[in-house]
Amino acid sequence: MMTTIALIRNRAMKSIRRILTSSRNSSPFLSTPANYGHAPSIASNSPKPRFNQHHPLQTHRIKGIAQEIFGLPSSNFAPLSMPFILITSNRDVSTFKVRNCSTSVENRGHDNNFERIYVQGGMNNVKPLVVESSHEDVTDERNLSGEVNVSVGKSKWEESEVEKEAWKLLQGAVVTYCGNPVGTVAANDPGDKLPLNYDQVFLRDFIPSALAFLLRGESEIVKNFLLHTLQLQSWEKTVDCYSPGQGLMPASFKVRTVALDEDKREEVLDPDFGESAIGRVAPVDSGLWWIILLRAYGKLTGDCSLQERADVQTGLKMILNLCLTDGFDMFPSLLVTDGSCMIDRRMGIHGHPLEIQALFYSALRCSREMLVVTEGTDHLIRAINNRLSALSFHIREYYWVDMKKMNEIYRYKTEEYSMDAINKFNIYPEQIPLWLMDWIPEEGGYLIGNLQPAHMDFRFFTLGNLWSIVSSLGTPRQNQATLNLIEAKWDDLVGHMPLKICYPALDNEEWRITTGSDPKNTPWSYHNGGSWPTLLWQFTLACIKMGRTELAQKAVALAEKRLPVDSWPEYYDTRTGKFIGKQARMYQTWTIAGFLTSKMLLKDPETASRLFWEEDYELLDICVCGLSKNGRKRCSRGAARSQILV
Repeated sequence: MMTTIALIRNRAMKSIRRILTSSRNSSPFLSTPANYGHAPSIASNSPKPRFNQHHPLQTHRIKGIAQEIFGLPSSNFAPLSMPFILITSNRDVSTFKVRNCSTSVENRGHDNNFERIYVQGGMNNVKPLVVESSHEDVTDERNLSGEVNVSVGKSKWEESEVEKEAWKLLQGAVVTYCGNPVGTVAANDPGDKLPLNYDQVFLRDFIPSALAFLLRGESEIVKNFLLHTLQLQSWEKTVDCYSPGQGLMPASFKVRTVALDEDKREEVLDPDFGESAIGRVAPVDSGLWWIILLRAYGKLTGDCSLQERADVQTGLKMILNLCLTDGFDMFPSLLVTDGSCMIDRRMGIHGHPLEIQALFYSALRCSREMLVVTEGTDHLIRAINNRLSALSFHIREYYWVDMKKMNEIYRYKTEEYSMDAINKFNIYPEQIPLWLMDWIPEEGGYLIGNLQPAHMDFRFFTLGNLWSIVSSLGTPRQNQATLNLIEAKWDDLVGHMPLKICYPALDNEEWRITTGSDPKNTPWSYHNGGSWPTLLWQFTLACIKMGRTELAQKAVALAEKRLPVDSWPEYYDTRTGKFIGKQARMYQTWTIAGFLTSKMLLKDPETASRLFWEEDYELLDICVCGLSKNGRKRCSRGAARSQILV
């Protein structure tokens, strides 16, 4: 016996039908394996969907969506022009409520029949997004205006007054969607009358907030964030009638309230994939951070069921396919344009910036752990292994500089045309900047910021170097040497506030040419040598991994004295980070969350160990170049193993 449980009005379905028929890029989640014989349960206590390893989720076109979603023949459903009837078997009868909660909207002026509206949870074959309060120390309070206040219970560690203040500020930055927490705004300064896009939830900015909540035992907001951003992944995105590849994650999203009728309003998620960003640059790092956070969620909660969901596996594969697409590049590093990561303005990092390579390497290692092994994923896992091996060798061999390597570059011969060339990228020794010769310590070294033919960017980029330590992209010896350099050059890289985003700053003619005379990236400000407290949690994680916690404690203590007094600014200016940034937002969320995460990591190093990677020696044995087989030359991949053993 089949039971009808809901009818959706014709008018609402006209809006949804327009999206289904007009969208060029249909959602890859609008399908179901053939063996799902009934509709997914709506109740929060319904059984979780099982990932069918023999029938991986496939992308289908919108035609026949009713049959595809519920696994029923077309005769069991009325056409889309008829009132839409949701059917479920009597084995799992649940009440279905049509909620005024959408996933996204495009502003159509006065047109109430929006072309692109997604009902919350989408019409997937997966469990809808519901609140699952599994922690007793989490409360859901509603104030007089009906807004939800997400509050977390007491920490298992003793907290200072600064930490207590920080937690209140972080709680105040939480964004809710249809009553459920889904992220944190970039900044929550009550005195800011023109927030621009700082009132949005940025994927990269939410990472330290997510870790802080997870370390505190609150996972609901992180789970909601992962699932809602996953749904936004399939949203159509265009700039001047051109669309990027499927799999791109948004840079940010905002919860908006829109009017459907005169007396009816609903909340929608409005994503930005770079269409509104300065320079219209796609956020390459968003998808990489999403994968890293997905692994961290499983590691810190012990719940891997989220990773195994069919829609999550599909989204994961879409990001990987986008990153691993074959192109013209001769290098295993990921080629990106300027402004596609944390440094989201023109700063001369186009090409193969270290930050992207470190995040890419981490995302590949995460995916290697989380991908469900099936016949359909064998080729993807092979591609991941091959890329990991090639990328680690490439970065370790060609990006690393210390005194020994500097002397080699100083004596490079140029214009070498042979398979055995030492100066493979035709680097001219004159590129070595004068400041570097006296700056690099005897016992230290670092990974340079970028490498391209005839170009080495010798600037020290903190995020890329720290994440190379965390992910083991660098060798153990290189990782220790990087921390040695930071300790030796503490006044330059930490100063009055940890940590410099890059060193040194571009100035004079170099600044004018490289940044286009950017008034925000003036020397020793913002991305051009500014000090960013949010980098503190990554520094702490790297120090814990390498057994150098005293460095992290020193940096955290420095930040703890200044940040609350200065109202938790976004960044600091001047060579030593002495002044608050001239355009810095106050009460910057990832500044607050980065500090809290650092404090908790230091209090619980054992938990911190779940967030970093140790050296994977198996990767050093993987080589598919075939050079040793055809006799042209001997493969040089073995150099990576020799570095490990040094």
